[in-house]
Amino acid sequence: MLSEMDDYPIHQVAEVVRHVGTSDRNFYDRYYFNCHHGNPDDPWLIVGLGVYPNLGVTDCFAVVRHGDEHIVVRGSKALGDNRNDLQVGPFLVEILDGLQRIRVQLEPGHGDLSFDLIFDADSPAALEPRHFQRQLERVTFDTMRFVQTGRWTGALTVDGNDFVVEPDTWRGNRDRSWGVRPVGEAEPAGRRAANTDATSFFWIYSVMRFEDYAVSVIVQELRTGERIMGDARRIWNDPEREAEWLGRVEHEVTFVPGGREPASATLRFVKPNGDEIRVECSPQLGNFIGFGTGYGLEQDWRHGMWQGDEKVESLRHKVSELDATMKLFCPADYLATFELTDVDGSTTSGQGLFEFSVIGPHDQYGFTEYTDVK
Repeated sequence: MLSEMDDYPIHQVAEVVRHVGTSDRNFYDRYYFNCHHGNPDDPWLIVGLGVYPNLGVTDCFAVVRHGDEHIVVRGSKALGDNRNDLQVGPFLVEILDGLQRIRVQLEPGHGDLSFDLIFDADSPAALEPRHFQRQLERVTFDTMRFVQTGRWTGALTVDGNDFVVEPDTWRGNRDRSWGVRPVGEAEPAGRRAANTDATSFFWIYSVMRFEDYAVSVIVQELRTGERIMGDARRIWNDPEREAEWLGRVEHEVTFVPGGREPASATLRFVKPNGDEIRVECSPQLGNFIGFGTGYGLEQDWRHGMWQGDEKVESLRHKVSELDATMKLFCPADYLATFELTDVDGSTTSGQGLFEFSVIGPHDQYGFTEYTDVK
């Protein structure tokens, strides 16, 4: 059961590299990237690739929002001897320079989307707090993740339209996460199905890019507002400066009428001494990443699910025709603008990711059932 990776001094447990430190079926190790031109009229591209050692699967997806089009290409294959093989059919993730330069590629001919892009980091990779959650006795989340902002270079083709991607104007962020979270074929809920408060999911994950720094924000709450996670950090471009904890996160979200999509949000980061930083968030363009990519809406294609030795598919939807009820159970990644007011009253503008989801009841916003809308 050896692989070429066993020749490197990277072992973490008394096992070969292909055997991770837990036999939990839900162990995963994955990449996420987004790429934008800063204009909601241009493509808003999101790419992911995951390795699931205990399920024997590697899979990936690319989804682009362009106008009213939601275009997906996805692939899956049997995991071989080498977890470092990051190619699935026409997809490729290639580490050119660790924590600095990464190439992502989708060859033409597999749908209405292709690209060959290089991500070049413009800020240090920052480790986020550990994500841990237990429901009854079962550990459902136990993950680590780092985040990083950067610039893109290369070529992107969407629906027959070619875009020259230049680093001065094409930006984005990426993250790497690994650990345990629900993946693969759905498991029977058993007694957990009766514990509905624990299955409510309020989530904000935002990566804001400003001139001299990035700000990363994570909030996960239960129905009552009890925090599973809550963190806000300023990540300076200067690698010599440590990331700065900004304070406890407070949120005020307004919703688009008739659903649970955010129209705007105010985030406040409050220090124990009363110092406060305030950010006004304005979503510009939503990419509904739950549709077609494996995040759990479709039971025939979930991250880590066995699809056979190799399978590549493409699909597309009109965003205006996406099922409104299904969207209530769907995370969405918004290209957003941000206006930050610092402790000293100075303001600065930025742009980036505002990922948002509120699934199930949530007391602060008056949702009492899973299908309540504003």
